[in-house]
This record gives sequence, C-alpha cells and structure tokens, in this order.
Amino acid sequence: MSLSRKILGQQLFEKLMKMTFYAQFVAGEDQEAIKPLIQRNQSFGVGSVLDYSVEEDLTTEEAERKEVESCTSAAEKEMGEQREKQYRVHRGFGDRRGGVISARTYFYADEAKCDQHMETFLRSIEASGGVCEDGFSAIKLTALGRPQFLLQFSEVLVKWRRFFHQMAAEQGKAGLAALETKLEVKKLQETLAKLGIATKIESEDWFTGENLGVSGTVDLLDWNSMIDSRMKLSELLLVPNLQTGQLEPLLSHFTEEEDLQMKRMLQRMDVLAKKAMETGVRLMVDAEQSYFQPAISRLTLEMQRRFNVNKAVIFNTYQCYLKEAYDNVTVDVELSRREGWHFGAKLVRGAYMEQERNRAAQIGYEDPINATYENTSEMYNRCLDYILEEIKHNRKANVMVASHNEDTVKFTLRRMTELEIHPSEKKVYFGQLLGMCDQITFPLGQAGFPVYKYVPYGPVNEVLPYLSRRAQENRGFMKRANRERDLLWSEFKRRLLTGSLFCSQSH
Repeated sequence: MSLSRKILGQQLFEKLMKMTFYAQFVAGEDQEAIKPLIQRNQSFGVGSVLDYSVEEDLTTEEAERKEVESCTSAAEKEMGEQREKQYRVHRGFGDRRGGVISARTYFYADEAKCDQHMETFLRSIEASGGVCEDGFSAIKLTALGRPQFLLQFSEVLVKWRRFFHQMAAEQGKAGLAALETKLEVKKLQETLAKLGIATKIESEDWFTGENLGVSGTVDLLDWNSMIDSRMKLSELLLVPNLQTGQLEPLLSHFTEEEDLQMKRMLQRMDVLAKKAMETGVRLMVDAEQSYFQPAISRLTLEMQRRFNVNKAVIFNTYQCYLKEAYDNVTVDVELSRREGWHFGAKLVRGAYMEQERNRAAQIGYEDPINATYENTSEMYNRCLDYILEEIKHNRKANVMVASHNEDTVKFTLRRMTELEIHPSEKKVYFGQLLGMCDQITFPLGQAGFPVYKYVPYGPVNEVLPYLSRRAQENRGFMKRANRERDLLWSEFKRRLLTGSLFCSQSH
C-alpha cells in the first residue's frame, strides 16, 4: 500500500474516532450538550438514533464468569439439570464480545444495574424527543434483565414451534413455508389427546374462538395465539415432552427471586415503551445472539401489539444472516395484518456471524447462519421486498434499511420507485453508523429520504471498551476509505472546475 493511501486511511480512521468520541462526550451530559451534533446532522437532512453504548471493561475471564452465573438457574446448579445445547451457557463462549465488532455487549451484574440501564435508556429517549423530530432510541434487552430468562424462554418458543412442525409432518405437510403450513383441527385434537396435553372436550373449547379453527385448519399464528391465551407468566416455561406425552416445566423449579427477575425485565420494557409513546420517539430493540433472539423477538412483538396501534413506535430487528429470517418476517407481518397494528422493522445483515458459526461447530448443533455472504444478501433483499410490498398494499408497515452496502441501498431506491412509495410518506428509513458511509447517508438526506445515523451515547470513560472494538473494523475499513477517497477527489475536482469549491450547508 502506498504511503499516501496509508495516510488517507489513518486520517479517515481518526475522523471516525473523533466523531464518535465527540458523540460520547456530549451525549453523556444533557439535551443542550448533544444538540450541536444532532442539529448539524439535521441541517443535512439526517436524523439520529441515540444508542447507549456503555460497556464494562472486563477481562475475558471476568466476562465468562458473569455469563455463566447469570445464565445458570438454581435448578441447574443444585440438580445438574441440562437444557438443549444451543440454549445452554458454555464457558468457552461466555465472553459474548468475542468476534463481535459493531455491537455493544452487556453482562448481567444485578437487578440494581439493570435499573440503572433502564434509567439511562429513559434519559436517552427524553434526549431524543427533546432535540430532534422523528427520533429513534436503541435498546438491548440483555441490559434490562438476567439473560437466564431469555435463554429459557427462547428454548420454550423453539420447542413449541418444533412441536407444531412435527405435527405438520405427521399430517404430511413437512417442508412448507411457515405461513403455508396448516394443521387440520380434527387431526390436531386427536394428537393432543393422544399425547395427554388436552382432552378432546378441552381442545374443542380451544378452537371455538372467533379466529381459531373457523377454516378447519390452524396455522402457526393460530397456534401461537392458542398457546398465549392459555399460559400465564408463571407458566411460560412449559414445553411438550413427546416421550412422556405431557406438558412439563423446562426446569423442575424456579426460585422466587428468579420469578421476580423475569417479571422485572418485562416491567422495565413496559416503562421504556410508555416513555417512547409519551415523547414521540420510536424505540428500536436491537437483535442479539441466536440463542437469545427468539425470546427477544417475541417480547418485542408483544410490545408492538400494545403500543403500535396508531403508529409504529416499537421496531423489531431482523438479522438476515439467519436461515429463518424470511419466515420470521413473514409471520410477524401477517400477525400485524390480522390484528391491525403497525409493523415496524429494522433489517440488518447481522453482527455475530463469526461467533455464531464457531459456537455451533464446537458445541455441536446446526449452524443458524446462511452458508455464504451472497445467501445473506439474497435473504436481505427477499425480506426487504416482502415488507416493501406490504407497505404498498397496507400503509401500516414501516422498515429501516440499516446497511452500509451501496447495492442494498440502490435496490431499495429502485423498488420504492417501482412500488410508488414516496420518501415523504416516511415508511422506509435508512440507517448507518456515525462516521461511516457518509457518501451514502448525506446524499440520501439531501434528496429528502428519511435517513439516520446511529449516535453512540454515554460517558466517554464508559464507552471506551466499545470504541476499542469498533477500532478493529480496520479490516474492512480501508476498502471504504479508498471508496470515500475516490468520491471526495471527484467532488473536489467538480467543484474546482465549476467554481463552487466552498458552499454552505442548507437549513
């Protein structure tokens, strides 16, 4: 690499770090302090997603110890009970920062720390509402409670879905897409009775509801709603045991404190959603590791059903590197369509690919990630196109295209034109990290498209661990740096030749 390229790369890298450090410093103070940064972006038509980016500066050993302690239940410690490999904590992967660059990571300390995180998220929501229009604020559920619950609830959800598909296979309907899989009610009743889960009389009562069993079939959404309506919070962790033919608890018992921890996480989510409603801020729930994600998505979906009645306030995040991404998107869109609430999604490729692949290979379960980057890009476009079609036919859907990929942005713009979705409708948003891909962000903003920068938020000394990992993005950074250099040089020559070297920003 030439010396000039090295210098340019270093300059651009320092620019990123300076912008990020600036964001950390001002965002950690108050609404007045953060205004200059947000207003500067707004002057170019760019909004902000305030992103609380504090991480503890832990050693690998400390992170592993915390993760094992916070993901292991009392029943597992006392009686050695074991769950499925994928939804069991493994010390070798206890440090969830491993192989992860652009996503911040929280480790559970205690309930008081979760309350502190909630208070900081509340201040972030207030700041976003106080200094910018149509703002977003991002949260992570692992900051709001003990991850043991997310692991356990994820396993329960996966087992219930697996049970549904197993019964579908028995009815000769294996291999169909999620929304196309339908169980015949009579055969389902016979299976439930045979397994001892419900007598025929009990299950007949289940299927006499307004929307259940009317067509003589039950799809995955019907199945989920049937389970929801018959499970209280304390019964969430019941799973079907196909060997014994009984509904059994995932673990033999839960302590009173574990039950309270589960309830507190839900209460904290409720507090944040209500604050977002009050302040007119959209709340973005970020995706996390695949062994947490089923629970995170389900809890976010429940918030959407409550708070997205009149507009999209809560946004769920879909990781398109997951093999099941399209099924997840289509099922959730269909639920919003049936129930009449506003669907809100952020589409990402995913931040945990290397870690997820290694964990699956070493522990011994199916890799949840698409085989290639091309497969992931195809999945991204497929999910995005489904949502854009929904926007065209039902203006209650909303999507943020969170991508630094120029081809993805071009694809979105082309499909918006073809589907006659105008940027002024504010149904399609674009998002990039602060200090990265400005050649995408600012032209979109100037052209009138809703576009946002993820602005890291928090005191400087507490975001240094996160920033130090962001610095490792140098592997892909030089490619982007070269691209920005070429664009900057072309723009410099154009302005020089047209006599418009200096121009003022629009207001």
